[in-house]
Amino acid sequence: MAMIAVWLKVEEERVVQALQEASEKLDGIEGEVTLDLSSVRRIDPSAVRAMAEFAGMAEDKSVKVVLRGVNVDVYKVLKLVKLASRFSFVS
Repeated sequence: MAMIAVWLKVEEERVVQALQEASEKLDGIEGEVTLDLSSVRRIDPSAVRAMAEFAGMAEDKSVKVVLRGVNVDVYKVLKLVKLASRFSFVS
């Protein structure tokens, strides 16, 4: 089976919407999804929920989620809510 990778840029003011759009694309993906969070400086509770839901959907479909350019503050939030282990991180 061929590996298909998807890369998506996520803007800070559209984190929830971007994750919802990415969730819709998970059906056609085999391999991994890379979310570029380099422009996201902080995430709110709705974004944390959306990330948890997205991680769950990706796990169900055996799709690896890679977060790129994650700010230290965003990483700390993901670590505190025990979501960091569900993602891979690249700088």
